[in-house]
Amino acid sequence: MPTNISKLAVVDPQAQLGSDVEIGPFCIVSSKAKIGNGTKLFNNVTILGDVTIGEDNVISPNAVIGGAPQDVSYRGTDTKVVIGDRNIIRECVTINRASEKEDGYTRVGSDCYFMGCVHVAHDCRVADKVIIGHGTLLGGHVHVDHHATLSGNVGVTHYASIGSYTFVSAASRVLQDIAPFMLADGSPARPRCINIVALKRNNFDREVVNALNEAYRLLYRARVGLVNVREIMSAKREILPEIEHLLDVVAVSQQGRHGRGREQRRTAA
Repeated sequence: MPTNISKLAVVDPQAQLGSDVEIGPFCIVSSKAKIGNGTKLFNNVTILGDVTIGEDNVISPNAVIGGAPQDVSYRGTDTKVVIGDRNIIRECVTINRASEKEDGYTRVGSDCYFMGCVHVAHDCRVADKVIIGHGTLLGGHVHVDHHATLSGNVGVTHYASIGSYTFVSAASRVLQDIAPFMLADGSPARPRCINIVALKRNNFDREVVNALNEAYRLLYRARVGLVNVREIMSAKREILPEIEHLLDVVAVSQQGRHGRGREQRRTAA
């Protein structure tokens, strides 16, 4: 089907639009924008700078994608935003371009759902199938792994990482990395238990769920230390790939400043 552009939209003629793209009234699309097949922009969507948006995305009114990074050190470098396929981006979401401090990209994967007023700051990386609730704010350089869910009004500090299959409850303040498979809550947010809902929904084996529950108990309840957790889990023959991943992520977090493994990258920048 042909592209459908409202007469009230402002689309730079150099923008690259796929087939069956819909652009509603009062949208603004920059010259460097690339929009894939079947993506729909409702009214008043603004696309600024070098932004690549994949196929079959739905972007709601007043979203702003590609705005300059809110970083006082930014000096106008031509950085980018790259967004995958089949994302739902609701009202007033903002996704900023990267700074010069990493690879120059802010990235969002595919099959994500960003509810109203979500902010994704410069240099963030959000993987596939991530759900972010209303009013949640990701600081600069935050990484969110696949199948994570952040509830409403969560604040995530810069350089923090949130692991796969996690759930962060509403109004939490994330100051440290959140390990994969955990349910985190509080100010500051801490793991409270494993995220059993996500594990069941994604058909994790009972053996894996039991092993993760034991790893959680040892790490965050008994607090026996990472080396001892590995030894205990190995003795029980419970070092499954998911446990290896969990312990590796925790080890990286412990090496960084303030419980954020990616603070090492900040020091090197």
